Amino acid sequence: MSSAQRPPLAHVFKGTFVHSSASAPMEILHGHLLGVDDNGTIVFVEQADQLEQLAKTWGFKTSDIRQLSKHEFFMPGLVDTHIHAPQYSFTGTRVDLPLLQWLTAYTFPTEIKYQDGGFAEEVYTRVVRRTLKNGTTTACYFATIHTDSSLLLAEIIDKFGQRAFVGKVCMDVNNSVPEYREITADSVQETERFVRELLEKKYPRVQPIITPRFGPSCTEDLLNALGDLAQSHDLHVQSHISETEEEVKLVENMFPAYQNYTELYDKNKLLTSKTVMAHACHLSEEELKLFSLRGAAISHCPNSNFSMCSGVLNVQKVLEHNVKLGLGTDVAGGYSASMLDAIRKTMVASNSLQINKVNETGLTLKEAFQLATLGGSQALGLDGVIGNFEVGKEFDALLINTKASDSPFDLFSADDFEDAVQKFLYLGDDRNISEVYVAGKQVVPFSSSV
Repeated sequence: MSSAQRPPLAHVFKGTFVHSSASAPMEILHGHLLGVDDNGTIVFVEQADQLEQLAKTWGFKTSDIRQLSKHEFFMPGLVDTHIHAPQYSFTGTRVDLPLLQWLTAYTFPTEIKYQDGGFAEEVYTRVVRRTLKNGTTTACYFATIHTDSSLLLAEIIDKFGQRAFVGKVCMDVNNSVPEYREITADSVQETERFVRELLEKKYPRVQPIITPRFGPSCTEDLLNALGDLAQSHDLHVQSHISETEEEVKLVENMFPAYQNYTELYDKNKLLTSKTVMAHACHLSEEELKLFSLRGAAISHCPNSNFSMCSGVLNVQKVLEHNVKLGLGTDVAGGYSASMLDAIRKTMVASNSLQINKVNETGLTLKEAFQLATLGGSQALGLDGVIGNFEVGKEFDALLINTKASDSPFDLFSADDFEDAVQKFLYLGDDRNISEVYVAGKQVVPFSSSV
């Protein structure tokens, strides 16, 4: 195809690109050219000495190239595989109780308020803006049991240009706060409406996800109906599993016919290759094998697991079982909406297992970076579309400036490029994230239209 027939390129960037590949947890590509077409797809990633040939092939001029400074680099957008949008209103507070008491005292009473569309709009707008500013280009959201405000969340996400899955929460058991639960048939019917109306909107990057809250919030009838719905519409599924030992015991008592928590989901068709389960701190070997067999994924949420003393997930053991794994913030059990915090807490969790002689070695920072990007895309079944800078994938990316004017860390003359990347991952924040792209479109800084 000659350049005359090719669609014009939306972007040509020249500089350093940092990403993960199947073979390396972190690759640093210095002196490269990356081209993005009008559809937001990456069409080339080549060394800069290929400029002449690329310009001829793709019909761009040298003046079209955006040159990054030596203190800048692009990295893939961060993927938050587990976040509760309605809980954002109390993020950074109230992590002083164990899970089941925490749900009763704080979470359920907060989530009831989302029947009010005005309240929902304020919080949902803020959580989408905050996560995008912090570099989350893809998020897997829990909403609440309210269909209309859950649809509003999807609309807000689309308006800001984030990529996401959105789930209307399903729960027909709630003895502690009985006013926050659904009748089984209503839950199924409203979930069908949620899925139908969301798909009818034809948002390019926002999809529905079937969302039973967790075992203790659901009857077997509800789980079964949701499994059928997920299967018949070929939908993604999200829930929680084995977050705390108390929760695991509760599930054993509520569902004695099942061998374990994982089987409860599996037998009800909710453990599939399109499933992501949060936490999984207390899964048995047998359960991990079933996850691997089904191709189901785990969302590791270390901030939440430490903040609420839930447990420590052994990430290395999960990966040894060939189970897909991404990272999550788990707002508001996790007190930070930043995936950079999730990377840091992943390192702490890994180190704690080494300190306690559970593992001989720990994860590296490069491996944590991989889990927050490519790993997250794999966990959500999006690794054919996003996760790194491979040709054919969509350009979801963060422009990082390690010398931003108000950067929270310092660079010294002895620091090499890899030192600067490490400093950003350990010490950086949204001040270093100067631009955010989703499918080739710049979404941060926010445009005046949003």
